[in-house]
Amino acid sequence: MKQAITIIVAFIITNAYSQSPSKIFTTDIDNFWTAYDSIQKTNDFSKKIHFIDKLYIHKGTEGLKAFMKARDFNDTLWVNLINEYPKFWNSIRPSTLTAKTKIQEFDNAISSLRKLYPELKDAEMYFTIGGLRSGGTVKGNMVLVGAEIATGNPATDVSEFQNNWLKNVFAEQSLDNIVTLNIHEYVHTQQIGDRNRVLSQSIKEGACDFIAELTMQQPLQRKYFTYGRANAEKIKERFKKEMFSSNFSNWLYNGGRKGESADLGYYVGYEICKSYYNLAKDKKQAIKDIIELNYDNDKAVEDFLSKSEFFKEKINKSKLIKEYNKNLPYITEISPFKNNSKEVDPSLTALRVTFSKEMEPDNYSINYSKKGKDFFPIKKVKGFENNNHTLVILVELQANKDYEFILTNRSFKSKDGYPLKEEYLVKFKTK
Repeated sequence: MKQAITIIVAFIITNAYSQSPSKIFTTDIDNFWTAYDSIQKTNDFSKKIHFIDKLYIHKGTEGLKAFMKARDFNDTLWVNLINEYPKFWNSIRPSTLTAKTKIQEFDNAISSLRKLYPELKDAEMYFTIGGLRSGGTVKGNMVLVGAEIATGNPATDVSEFQNNWLKNVFAEQSLDNIVTLNIHEYVHTQQIGDRNRVLSQSIKEGACDFIAELTMQQPLQRKYFTYGRANAEKIKERFKKEMFSSNFSNWLYNGGRKGESADLGYYVGYEICKSYYNLAKDKKQAIKDIIELNYDNDKAVEDFLSKSEFFKEKINKSKLIKEYNKNLPYITEISPFKNNSKEVDPSLTALRVTFSKEMEPDNYSINYSKKGKDFFPIKKVKGFENNNHTLVILVELQANKDYEFILTNRSFKSKDGYPLKEEYLVKFKTK
């Protein structure tokens, strides 16, 4: 009987260590590399698609399926990335596999987080290989990690990439801080609301960094902290001017374009939360306030900002919004015809769009209208002229036909950093 009890106890202890109590899943990483190895053995594209489908996607966890949906990953994307960046994949492979060795550290960190915030709701953490678009995101109670980005470090080979986005991301990363990165994402699963506003989203991201730092009890190593602290007053003043806007391009998710000054919204949001916490007499309540802040409630977010005393002066919201809107560039003219014209010469090969301010020449975005591709006249965008005030668009027209397209306000930006005031529908008909 004693021997039987011993065996049962041993069985319980073994299972306790073989399964993560915090529901951390890493099987997608192993499945990806199994598929990857099979793909290397053939030059037949259809067979490569078969391998990524059969060995990775079809065996995928619920987290992988959610990540695919959230970031639009698919079999063709993965095969193309594997073909295009062999040096990268070979260099990142060992790093991704080490994620499996961090499970106990993740569990310990989540336990520490629960001590800080006893109301912590359970979440599931899925380590996957993504499509080089995201190091991590959340979907409901699932933390979705793209290990090919989250485990990168300065030694990772990024020589095949045309821009420096990953180089900049990896510059401050090491496997020592991967746990912190994922505690950041874990905190996201606890938050409420998703307001499309610079102030709200910056605090939301900064809160995750601040709580992760409290959890790990060590300073976070991020490039935006280094740059932010070195330029604190200038950044603070610029943030004040733009914090009520809905354009994130100067503050968040802009690593591919901004270099060292990327993602400064994280830095500002962190400093706001830190200031709120430092001023609070009841630290436990302050942590609860930070995690449970409702980002769908503008007043609650603005009250939180006020209580943080991040800005010493009183904020005049209406004045800041008015001044911000006054600086937004807008379209002053379309030539050689007016917008909505019904008598455009079908032999026309170029049209010009003129803006109220000097624009950044490499930033523009033109989409189909609701009518779709059949009404889209653009052959090529030639670029800016007239001291970057005028965009030249080459067109190919037919007689007696309606045309339209949209100049979006997501990418167009003035030289001094302001987005296009509103999207603009160009609409005309040929003779």
